[in-house]
Amino acid sequence: MVARVHTVAFQGIETIDIDVQVHVASGIPAFSVVGLPDKAVGESRERVRAALTALGLALPPKRITVNLAPADVVKEGSHFDLPVALGLLMVMDVLPAEELDQYVALGELGLDGSIAPVSGVLPAAVHAAARERGLICPGGQGGEAAWAGAGDVIAGNTLLSLVNHFKGSQVLSRPEPAIAPEADAMSDLADIKGQETAKRALEVAAAGAHNMLMIGPPGAGKSMLAARLPGLLPPLAPAEALEASMIHSVAGMLTDGAVLRRRPFRDPHHSASMAALIGGGSRARPGEVSLAHNGVLFLDELPEFQRQALEALRQPLETGRATVARADAHVSYPARVQLVGAMNPCRCGYLGDPEMACNKAPRCATDYQNRLSGPLLDRIDLTVEVPPVNPADLALPPPTESSADVTARVATARAGQAERYRASGLTMATNAEADGDTLQRVALPDDDGRKLLAEAAERLRLSARAYYRILRLARTLADLEGVDAVRRLHVAEALGYRRIQHGKAA
Repeated sequence: MVARVHTVAFQGIETIDIDVQVHVASGIPAFSVVGLPDKAVGESRERVRAALTALGLALPPKRITVNLAPADVVKEGSHFDLPVALGLLMVMDVLPAEELDQYVALGELGLDGSIAPVSGVLPAAVHAAARERGLICPGGQGGEAAWAGAGDVIAGNTLLSLVNHFKGSQVLSRPEPAIAPEADAMSDLADIKGQETAKRALEVAAAGAHNMLMIGPPGAGKSMLAARLPGLLPPLAPAEALEASMIHSVAGMLTDGAVLRRRPFRDPHHSASMAALIGGGSRARPGEVSLAHNGVLFLDELPEFQRQALEALRQPLETGRATVARADAHVSYPARVQLVGAMNPCRCGYLGDPEMACNKAPRCATDYQNRLSGPLLDRIDLTVEVPPVNPADLALPPPTESSADVTARVATARAGQAERYRASGLTMATNAEADGDTLQRVALPDDDGRKLLAEAAERLRLSARAYYRILRLARTLADLEGVDAVRRLHVAEALGYRRIQHGKAA
């Protein structure tokens, strides 16, 4: 007899149908798993055997073969435990094959028959709904699976509860969609004394989802400013929340099966490898740039990151996707992020300070800043100097403008952008996503603005990418002002943000 149970394998956040075929035949007792299983899948034999024993059942003394089809796809992860166990229960006539054929199953089994959480429940639920099937998953992740909307979701904490549910002696109710609880109140811009220019740049970056670089000495407040950026951004739209949550689900990072409600903020240490930053490893896991999808990727001490890792960021910043290519895998993850970098002007950090600058200036500053390549800097829209705070400013009362005030202006500007692009039949939502043809229609400056931009492009030798990024930034400045026309003033301010640490234009 052959029993079949539907499950899935993952390539990035994409799902592949896997048919778990369980065959029992006469012969020397054995339990084999075939179909390119990895070590975790191969070890499922012992977990399944122990889980069935916990139910008071013993494997039949026959030759048991489990085939994971298609056989040319590598099967990774412990989520194959549950479908294997369900298939064995079907061939043992414990569970009805007809009912289980309508479900996709995944979950890891404990030796006591408990069902442990696994990665990828949310994309598996979406996939099952598209196939008009239900989903069987661990009990703690039922709220995650319920977001798929269609299809029945059965979330059990133990294998015994699933058996009782299908035999009619126990009813597992459909779980309610779970959403992450409100986090603690975010840090407020009002906590920062001084730095009005940097605060203005932060507001502009938030309004258009622009990449930003802050340069200043230690203790100037660069990290404090970056930490307050998420509080200025609008909450995730439903589609954005689903896509970001699917990435976190595949990475096994959704807490208690609850989808995200706030934009991700990732701040990896500068010792992070290229695989950690972009994605990769033996299982081609998502990297920090993908975990920050639809949110903020903050890289403090930017020049201290590995040069190879920073250069690998160039493609995701331009295309919004991070592609991990291996001999046996080719995986692509969404990676539309807002990059925020922070750095010291030189190795000691006090370039330009007559009392603290080292005697190696300006050579040490040039060498330090040259760790960042021109193509990477070309993808940064705003570069702002963050000078040291005057001690007298620290004694002043807190600023009257809070993050809530700035957030309101950012929300208004972003709503205008979304409406403009929606009216044009485009799917983009922010100015940072606009391409050259779109910018020619929605961000063309007035005559004085065009003249200034043309002169700057000639004098500063702007690349085509830098030219269009200035147009995007000028469009955002006009949106913050609440005007339709991009004027010379907006172009001038956008050009001012193109300064880089080398002392040259981008």
